[in-house]
Amino acid sequence: MALRHPERNGRAAKLAPMILASPSPLSVALGIATAAAYGMTAASASRLGRPATQALLGLAWLLHALTLAWSLGGGQPRFGFAPALSVTAWLVLTVYAVESRLFPQLSVRRVLAALGALAVLLAVAFPGTPLHVSASPWLPLHLALGIASYGLFGAAVVHAWLMTRAEKQMRQATEAQAGVPLLTLERLTFRFVTAGFVLLSATLLAGLLFSETLYGPTVRAWKWDHKTVFSILAWLSFAVLLVGRARFGWRGRTAKRVLYAGAALLLLAYVGSRFVLEVILGRGGA
Repeated sequence: MALRHPERNGRAAKLAPMILASPSPLSVALGIATAAAYGMTAASASRLGRPATQALLGLAWLLHALTLAWSLGGGQPRFGFAPALSVTAWLVLTVYAVESRLFPQLSVRRVLAALGALAVLLAVAFPGTPLHVSASPWLPLHLALGIASYGLFGAAVVHAWLMTRAEKQMRQATEAQAGVPLLTLERLTFRFVTAGFVLLSATLLAGLLFSETLYGPTVRAWKWDHKTVFSILAWLSFAVLLVGRARFGWRGRTAKRVLYAGAALLLLAYVGSRFVLEVILGRGGA
């Protein structure tokens, strides 16, 4: 019987992160309500008029904000790959809410609503792990900078996809559903890339110079792991894209390929590494 105790302890250790990561009932209820609102928006976007769809999407956006505020700020703050995706989706929707006032022709409500519902449900299923107890009060700001760069690059990817759709419709001699001139979409895409690059640079620089201050003396935040390597590779990709745009006039397919590659590397940097730690390996940590 004594030989079985280590096995039980091992199982308990593996289950501990899952138990710690259990979301509160209110967080689950808010998440389900938010996902339902997004789902209704995606399902009825083609039948309802634009004002009704915008109102429904606005309700989902507000519920999403409440869900994030409660899950990230209520009680002990938690974070992980799924909350990072949820915040990114909310930021992309925020950008769309602002842009839709300037460009009412944008028609990506159904796609963004579907992505929002998926991100919220993932965050309900995988709410993340508590932040390290020795972490600095500045750590949430550091994380916010990084996730804000995710949101800006996410908005850039959405605009690049809109460019691809508009180009395809132009080749087919059909009216572009986006209703926004191609050059305008291109300018917006690179503005988001530039803003995201600035925030990503600030995030990496803060992690390099102030890692012990942010994470505490017992945690060595800056190390050459997968997250750091992928983050630097993503930073280099976006730097090459901006230099290529400024010096060689990159646009169209070449620019979009570099943007997609950089976005994929950035996604692997935090979301990918945290997914492996939380889901595959069953380990926590900031």
